[in-house]
Amino acid sequence: MQKIEHIGIAVKSLAASNPLFEALLGVPCYKEEEVSSEGVKTSFFKNGPNKIELLEATHPDSPIAKFIEKKGEGIHHIAFDVTDIEAEMKRLAAAGFILLNEQPKRGADNKLVVFLHPKSTNGVLIELCQDAG
Repeated sequence: MQKIEHIGIAVKSLAASNPLFEALLGVPCYKEEEVSSEGVKTSFFKNGPNKIELLEATHPDSPIAKFIEKKGEGIHHIAFDVTDIEAEMKRLAAAGFILLNEQPKRGADNKLVVFLHPKSTNGVLIELCQDAG
């Protein structure tokens, strides 16, 4: 793992939350994107080396909608940048971490992603991200 790639924050509405984070961080949203396979719309903010991803559910059965229903808006996951996602998946599985997907999948911001189950990471959803190229 190279660095924290971004912190994902679940929100009810990008339209309401984007202006809040623009004011908070002092920078505009640089990208909005929908990942239909995950039932989510995202917006990204970059402040220095740090990135924040806001996540809004696109349908009531999406993981983000379920998260907000259960826990409310707030930090959803921490993503780490990796150079070889498949090697990291093997390393982490061998160390006993539970992978939520068997193969990397396309995520937002031109990334290949895989998630680790929070039961194996002290309650924190961890995302591994590799540039898709």
